[in-house]
Amino acid sequence: MNSQLARKLSRTLEPYHGIIYFLPEATEAYARLGVTGRDGYFASRSAPMGAVTPGVVIATFFNFNPALIEHAIPSAWEKTTPAAMLDARLEAIDRGLRRLLGDDVVASTDVARAAELARTAADGCTTPGRPLYAGHATLPWPSEPHLVLWHAISLIREYRGDGHIACLVAEGLDAVEALITHAASGAVPRIALQTSRAWSDEAWDAGIARLAARGLVTDEGEFTDAGRALRERIEDQTDVLALPAWAALGEDGCNELRELGRPWSRAIVDSGGFAVLPG
Repeated sequence: MNSQLARKLSRTLEPYHGIIYFLPEATEAYARLGVTGRDGYFASRSAPMGAVTPGVVIATFFNFNPALIEHAIPSAWEKTTPAAMLDARLEAIDRGLRRLLGDDVVASTDVARAAELARTAADGCTTPGRPLYAGHATLPWPSEPHLVLWHAISLIREYRGDGHIACLVAEGLDAVEALITHAASGAVPRIALQTSRAWSDEAWDAGIARLAARGLVTDEGEFTDAGRALRERIEDQTDVLALPAWAALGEDGCNELRELGRPWSRAIVDSGGFAVLPG
């Protein structure tokens, strides 16, 4: 199985999963339960693990300022329950996908086929060392194909994310340093990462200083050759750790799923729903 194909497939499918963090339907559904603002993101995404402590969420989400999480958890569970949040999240993604893609697409045979393929891939994942994936894997499968597809992509995404955090930790990066390397890669601007994760300029600049002392970035936070090599090593190893899902599907199945999912992800991105970062 080609790890580069796995990376491309993950990126192609990401909008279909990730839009849940931006949907007004989700904000409204969580607010009805008394959970508002950024708290909805942390409560809804951690809910599959149950009413865990802030420390567990800080560890598994990794790159957010702990103060954000401590504001959300456990106060969210004083207002509602993980089960209610999960119901609200599923309701929100159902409504959101129908609005963005249309009922005809949602009910299409292509979505049903993509759901079948994605579920096969998700069944290739295993739980040891993958806490966020393990929590999501305990949830019941939805019945409608467009939601099966969303749940399967969510499982695969959290599986990959757990592996990515392991790679970051193995390379000796803390939360802020990991974000700085992401910004240095050019994938996402510093302002977007720093603001959405609520790190101060002082914390960010201190992280740059630590990485500069290791010879990984310049004083301006730009990659040195060593830093670029480290980032590439992390991404490559993350892809390798994600391969069990895609290997279960096989190269032909991966190519088919990517071709099916591409127009839906493009439509979601083109809708402008990702204009504001979570929180």
